[in-house]
Amino acid sequence: MADTNPSAAQLMDAARAAAAHAYAPYSKFRVGAALLFDDGLVVTGCNVENMSYGLTSCAERNALFRAVSEHGANRKIVAIAVTNLNNQASPPCGACRQVLSEFAAPGAVISFCGANGVETLPFKDLLPFQFHLEF
Repeated sequence: MADTNPSAAQLMDAARAAAAHAYAPYSKFRVGAALLFDDGLVVTGCNVENMSYGLTSCAERNALFRAVSEHGANRKIVAIAVTNLNNQASPPCGACRQVLSEFAAPGAVISFCGANGVETLPFKDLLPFQFHLEF
């Protein structure tokens, strides 16, 4: 899906639509993510569980890996939306925060289901001490 300027609500709608495709037979916790890139490209992903829980893959990472595999790694994320179909708070896990940070533009924002509804904040506030290397 490509759009030159989707709103935060449109990104959340895209994430919700992705969550409908989640494979979550064990937890029943269906999550979707939508990533907006600096060129207007929007890529979605959903969580895919495995009976060996450690092999489960989160919606946020699936969206990013899909974006890289289908469109290359030359884009920066400017907005992230994460939601679920369970009406529960669900900020991205630590692994997703770290993986997303490698592709997040300096001013990227993230919206996710919080305890009191949708929360939106600068991505850097979600992972203030990201691991990174200088090459």
